[in-house]
Amino acid sequence: MKKARLTAAITSVVALTVSACGGTSQSGQDRTANQKLTEGKTFTMAIGTDPGALDPAMTVLSVALDIGRYLYDSLINLDESGKPIAGLAEKWEASTTTASFTLRNGITCDDGTPLTASDVAANVNFVGDPANKSPMSGLTVAPGTKATADDAARKITLTSGAPDAFLLRNVGGLPIVCGKGVTDRQALAKGKYGTGMFTMTEIVPNDHYTLTRRKDYAWGPGDWQREQPGLPEKVTFRVIQNMTTAANLLLSGELNGARITGQDQQRLRAQKLFHGEQVVPMGEMFFNQAPGRATGDQAVRRGLVQALDLAQIGKVLTSGSGAPSQGMVTTEPKACAGDAVAGKLPAFDVAAAKSALDAAGWKPGADGVRVKDGKRLTLTAIYGTQLGPTMAPAAELMQQSWKAVGAEVTLKGLDSPGTSQVLFNTGEWDISLAPVTLLLPSQVGPFVSGPKPPAGTNFAHIENEKYTSQAAQAAQMSGDSGCATWLAAEQALIERLDVVPYVNSVIPTFGSNARFKVIFGSVEPSSIRMYG
Repeated sequence: MKKARLTAAITSVVALTVSACGGTSQSGQDRTANQKLTEGKTFTMAIGTDPGALDPAMTVLSVALDIGRYLYDSLINLDESGKPIAGLAEKWEASTTTASFTLRNGITCDDGTPLTASDVAANVNFVGDPANKSPMSGLTVAPGTKATADDAARKITLTSGAPDAFLLRNVGGLPIVCGKGVTDRQALAKGKYGTGMFTMTEIVPNDHYTLTRRKDYAWGPGDWQREQPGLPEKVTFRVIQNMTTAANLLLSGELNGARITGQDQQRLRAQKLFHGEQVVPMGEMFFNQAPGRATGDQAVRRGLVQALDLAQIGKVLTSGSGAPSQGMVTTEPKACAGDAVAGKLPAFDVAAAKSALDAAGWKPGADGVRVKDGKRLTLTAIYGTQLGPTMAPAAELMQQSWKAVGAEVTLKGLDSPGTSQVLFNTGEWDISLAPVTLLLPSQVGPFVSGPKPPAGTNFAHIENEKYTSQAAQAAQMSGDSGCATWLAAEQALIERLDVVPYVNSVIPTFGSNARFKVIFGSVEPSSIRMYG
């Protein structure tokens, strides 16, 4: 069965949770058609940046969460239609405020100890306790959520700290660590105390991470069986920042998997390499609205957006293959359909942009840079270098457009840990080009409302009362019954230019001498098969 980990990721800090199609899209015949399944192989996957700490309750970096899928399982998974299937749990039920899960029998931790219901409850309570400052708080587990356990019955029962329209999917998607890991976060940062299919056996930061398959692992998604031909013995993640290098290594067989953006896609397709595809929010902007920031003024945000030809920038960013964004949630199958973006963003209009900045009190200075109260309109824009070769030219095009209306913008390209540090710690930024990849409308909330860093994940310091009100109403409506209200909430963000989603991209993950399923944004570990 197909499986999906239900978390969010910032893809360019890597895009949170990250981000994706419900299944693998592959057209035509690929090289593996004439190959045989082989045993004892290592699956080598390229990642664009070092993941940093791997503690699954303390990161929203998609690169870290992707590796975490190999190490930590969740209570439930999803099939390609979005229907819940077994994970660590064999039975479950949930409303918008309560849920219960019954564990499968015979689950063990990577150190051989049994996984207990108390272990799972401790995971939920750790994330639910605001004192622990988990970035997963509000994403998968509402603050204040309390869980109890009956170890004899293998049952976990919980009461959510706030109504959650997608409580089953959110809590059910929390990566579960084994008992000792809840109190040993330093070990979790190194990928220990796992419940998943692989264990971490070697870490060389900024170079590679090697994992070894557990031979006792038998609780894969749905009806998955452990005795299958072609399963890899090991998985190695290699940090390779250059897309052309990764493409060359795929063709030579030194890599078995890599997510490729930019023009290198074309020659890999021409060589008939297997590939799975995913939809990601490549073009998305946030503005820092912390006190003292010029971008806290809606008129300034409007002027900066009007200065951009977002359609042209989207073409540069996606090499001409993108599609206009319809909202912040891109993963399919979507829990809620609808277009929150159309008609909500101001059109490209340089004259209007200048007028907006004039009205906000920013007047052209002698050198062309606008000034207000003796302060120059100098801004810092950050982007993720690991998103591929198109990010820098797209950012430079934005920089030129902003200069034309009197804003002096400094660009900073950062890797995933660097972006995370800036967004969630130093706060030294004005414009973020780091898209957030989300699976559910409810997962938007922690990034656009509530506590700011370091207490929370509202990194842009957004305070949008209309969004907060609409989202609170939608959270009390089970499943898709609240979709219209979720859509209205997201529109409130876009109308105020708190977030500007403008282009999505279909990004392939290519395989060489291997096949796999791309589920909700990343390779599904249990689906990998090696070919000779």
